[in-house]
Amino acid sequence: MVSPQLPGLMTTTRTCKPLLTTHLLFPTNPPEAVVADPVELDFSDVFGPVPVVYASTEASCVNLGNSALAAAADASEIIYEDPVVIHNRSHSLVGPSSLKLSTLMLRETEDSVELLGCIKERTIKEFEESSTEDCDNVINGYAIKVPSVGIEDFEVLKLVGQGAFGKVYQVRKIHTSEIYAMKVMRKDKIMEKNHTDYMKAERDILTKIDHPFIVQLKYSFQTKYRLYLVLDFINGGHLFFQLYHHGLFREDLARFYAAEIVSAVSHLHENGIMHRDLKPENILLDEDGHVLLTDFGLAKQFDESTRSNSMCGTVEYMSPEIVLGKGHDKSADWWSVGILLYEMLTGKPPFVCGNRGKVQQKIVKDKIKLPAFLTSEAHSLLKGLLQKEPSKRLGSGPTGSEEIKHHKWFKPINWKKLEAREIQPSFRPEVAGKHCIANFETRWTDMPVLDSPAASPKDNNANPFVDFTYVRPAASFLVGNGP
Repeated sequence: MVSPQLPGLMTTTRTCKPLLTTHLLFPTNPPEAVVADPVELDFSDVFGPVPVVYASTEASCVNLGNSALAAAADASEIIYEDPVVIHNRSHSLVGPSSLKLSTLMLRETEDSVELLGCIKERTIKEFEESSTEDCDNVINGYAIKVPSVGIEDFEVLKLVGQGAFGKVYQVRKIHTSEIYAMKVMRKDKIMEKNHTDYMKAERDILTKIDHPFIVQLKYSFQTKYRLYLVLDFINGGHLFFQLYHHGLFREDLARFYAAEIVSAVSHLHENGIMHRDLKPENILLDEDGHVLLTDFGLAKQFDESTRSNSMCGTVEYMSPEIVLGKGHDKSADWWSVGILLYEMLTGKPPFVCGNRGKVQQKIVKDKIKLPAFLTSEAHSLLKGLLQKEPSKRLGSGPTGSEEIKHHKWFKPINWKKLEAREIQPSFRPEVAGKHCIANFETRWTDMPVLDSPAASPKDNNANPFVDFTYVRPAASFLVGNGP
């Protein structure tokens, strides 16, 4: 079990690689420098290493009926070491589409080698194309003019992830010591796959969220060829990195993590937002050991009277109603929380198999098997969260998340102190300062800091990303009392 008393956990030390001493900026990308794209990867590994326990297969979000489910069950019996993933950030977004399942791969081009030679001598032509106008943030009903930012305001330190539409960098804001994660997405690829609305929705949702256990969007802006999201840089790695390497979590540690996750999901629901892709890779640990939710690529704004009919998410964490295509609401998030809790307490999700179709069948048909070593209170909570009928699921009643918070398993939790971050976790990740990249995969951090060429979007007459620019206001504005 993961425990602060584990000697192997407490004595192991990590060293961070020295950061580049030169100021690296993104290379120029002439519009004609378009390359063929044989390979692309997902963002699931962005914030920390994923052990060799799992290896995922990515596919587009699809709207499957019973016939498609049957076809999936008859598919080739390939055994995957990792959970089969239907959604991965940036390329598999929600939608009632009938897209064929496809594998996205990493593209490698000779252009990167040429760009490496000139990166120190050149700056970005896109500087001339980026918006320099101020943007309006609406706070407490008032529009507040704040200076916008652009790529010239950031120094690139390391590549920490790569995905279907672009890359994620560790960056430092010029003239400050602030370190951020900058997600850089190619407009041509976004528009090619008709994901414009989803990217705008992700940005819009992130601007509305302010919670201690949710990653914050600090800035967003665009150039002619790319979109930029600048977020908190969280370098403690995935929550489940420790689980995969050291076994089960003790119930008291699992309770602490689960409480912070419940608090974050409750906040989303109170603001009319479903996350819809809660999974280990989207739960991060900060340097103090607190949980932060990330990745809102599948998140959706909702109202209580509507249901979504899209099939989306990661198979092992999907609720039965999503698998069956019966329509889902926010209660689907509570099912995913139940799966996460089960995995924390037992070491693996309750429904696993080598074939995607069989996993789906297990989710719909199989009863949950609860290990005898868990407490009766844990059994009760898991049964409540993993109710196959959404209306009977814990958290779906008239009091919503309060049903979960008041469950007897959470009795030791003081929710006010928890949300004020006054409860200190018993485990802290090994992080040697805010520049530390030890919890990121070396396959990213060892790569040169380069940006691959991007084509000009096909529709040059209209920019679909109007009003994309955002600067998070100072905390004092967020807490104002209004008129």
